[in-house]
Amino acid sequence: MIFGESRFFSFKSKAEREKEEKEYSTWAFPHGQMQRDNLEKLMRELYPKEQMPFMMMGFLTCKELYGKYLEDTKSSELAVDILINEEKKYKNVIRKNEMARCVAFVLADAELDESCEYPSPEEMRKRIEDIENLKRKRK
Repeated sequence: MIFGESRFFSFKSKAEREKEEKEYSTWAFPHGQMQRDNLEKLMRELYPKEQMPFMMMGFLTCKELYGKYLEDTKSSELAVDILINEEKKYKNVIRKNEMARCVAFVLADAELDESCEYPSPEEMRKRIEDIENLKRKRK
């Protein structure tokens, strides 16, 4: 993936860069632009004062990490547990106390089908709170 990759000294052709960007977009939003638009709409409803690039960066980083931990552990619960308990490792990308929010969006994203219908803002608030409570219990 592109996580942590620097493009400043990239010696890839324009076609190679475009191909990688398309692959990354397909990985990030397998259901296309409607999925991204619906996610951004939900994020804006829940966090109207937040800047979308920062929220999206946290979400995509968390999505990539979740996928890695899910592959390693073969368990969604363990993958979430690792993310929550190792929050400080990712403080340069996911700001303090935002891991629960990012995890909640990633888990909702994983449940999507072609309709790209995310949970309601109220349901997402509940999911975020539930994940924050998991974090508190494990401390």
